[in-house]
Amino acid sequence: MVSSSSHAYFSPEEYIAIERMSPIKHDYIAGQIVAMAGASKVHVIITGNLSSLLINHLRGTHCLAYATDMKVRLPKLNHFYYPDIAVTCDERDQRSDEDFILHPKLIIEVLSDTTEAFDRGDKFANYKTIPELEEYILVQQKQALVEQFQRKSNNLWLPKIYGAEDRVEFVSIDFRVKTAALYENVDQLLGIPI
Repeated sequence: MVSSSSHAYFSPEEYIAIERMSPIKHDYIAGQIVAMAGASKVHVIITGNLSSLLINHLRGTHCLAYATDMKVRLPKLNHFYYPDIAVTCDERDQRSDEDFILHPKLIIEVLSDTTEAFDRGDKFANYKTIPELEEYILVQQKQALVEQFQRKSNNLWLPKIYGAEDRVEFVSIDFRVKTAALYENVDQLLGIPI
């Protein structure tokens, strides 16, 4: 993430108004507006694969998958983030005309060199403040590897790793697919078989 040079405080309402006019996306962290880095081709392909698989899986249910351009608001922390994918099944998100959702049950981040530490650390810690969040998924770009963190009782997060030959399972939305399906068309760019 690249921080803006100004250290002025912006209210959430000012941030939303600025974001509606901005040609680039920004996260919002406790009054500061932070520009987001652009995505690689591999990142875009993986996110697109995930999005199409999840949209098809959720068709006819009361859940919606949002990719890349939907903010998640964390009111307890005064933050807004743009996850790569967020799935909500909460009617409050679906009835709202806001530019963000508040109650995702699944969040997926496709890791990059510049965001990996933040996605694993502070961002994950901040996402844990969402009571409805059941799963947090990290998807590697450079190899077929998916990390799942599933919320259990007492707010304990159980990790699980899926490799190239495994079937990924997102329990929160009853979704199963071969890991390789997430990486379709990526092998040509990486020069390695997936």
